[in-house]
This record gives sequence, C-alpha cells and structure tokens, in this order.
Amino acid sequence: MIEIRWHGRGGQGVVTVSDILARSAVLEGKYAQHFPEFGPERSGAPVKAFTRISDEPIEIHSGIYNPDVVIIIDRGMSQRFQPYIDGLKGNGMVFLNLGDDASHIDRSTLPPAAKVYTVDARKISVEEIGRPIFNIPMLGGLVRVLKMPTLNIVEEVLSGRFSGELVEANIKILRRAYNEVKNLG
Repeated sequence: MIEIRWHGRGGQGVVTVSDILARSAVLEGKYAQHFPEFGPERSGAPVKAFTRISDEPIEIHSGIYNPDVVIIIDRGMSQRFQPYIDGLKGNGMVFLNLGDDASHIDRSTLPPAAKVYTVDARKISVEEIGRPIFNIPMLGGLVRVLKMPTLNIVEEVLSGRFSGELVEANIKILRRAYNEVKNLG
C-alpha cells in the first residue's frame, strides 16, 4: 500500500486532487481511499487530504501519520516544508511546488533516504492557461514518479470530472508537469 498526504490551502484543490488520484487508481484496478481533513471551511485555511492506494482491500480508516509521500501544493508552504513532513517514512518522497527557488531546501530536516521532487506548478499553469493552478501540476509530477496510475487513466478521470475548456486546460498542465518534474535527490 502507498499512503499519500496532501497539504495546501482552502481553494487550491487539495481535496479535489486527492479524489482524482483515488478515482484514477480504481479505474486502473487498484483499491483506493480518499478523504479530507480541514477545520473551518474558508479560503486560505490549511487543508489536508489523504489518499491510499493498494493492490489489496484497504482496512485502515484513519488519517495518514506515516506517509510514503507528502505533497505540498502551496508555494509558501513548500518553501517552509518542515512542519508538513512529520512522520514521513525513511525512504519517503516529498513533492514541493517550487521552481528555481528550490536551491534553499534544507535536507537536514528530511530522513536521509528521502527523495525530494519539485514541480513549478505556478509557472506551468500560467504559461499554459494564463492562471495559477497548483493541484493538477503536482498530480502530473506524482504520476510520473510513481509510474501509476497511467497518464491516460488520469486524463480519463479529468474528462469525467470537468467539461469543455477545463478538461483541455487541466490535461495540458498535467502533461507538462509530468514532463517537467525535477528530482533533487
């Protein structure tokens, strides 16, 4: 089983992207679970979402305290990621919404075997569709690294979730992020 914990702010699509990933995994024949955790429902408040994916039925029904993957879709939270990686497994992965400003990452706060990936979600989405979207670019990077679900399956879920120009826009930024995710080791 792989356990993924998403962090961001209200209005950035943390809950939506966790749901899209879970639905994609199910379409690929896996078992999946998705659920959010947030306080007062207001734009800008911290939000967490959890996704579990497994080849076997999932019997756990709690938050994810020792994730395999932590994804931080908010750029400000990514720059100061230490509070959000609590419990990360020793060989876990961290995905940060950072561009060229990733050089400041303090790896001393990470488990020694952890891997760090970056996606410049803002740049990708602004260049492709003219406005910042953070969740779908981060999903594109994750799908590339995990090698599952397939990009085609995620695109199918996006096509069922959105319509018209929104589908095309999301697929464009998903594909570009898939190709531009960076491994910082």
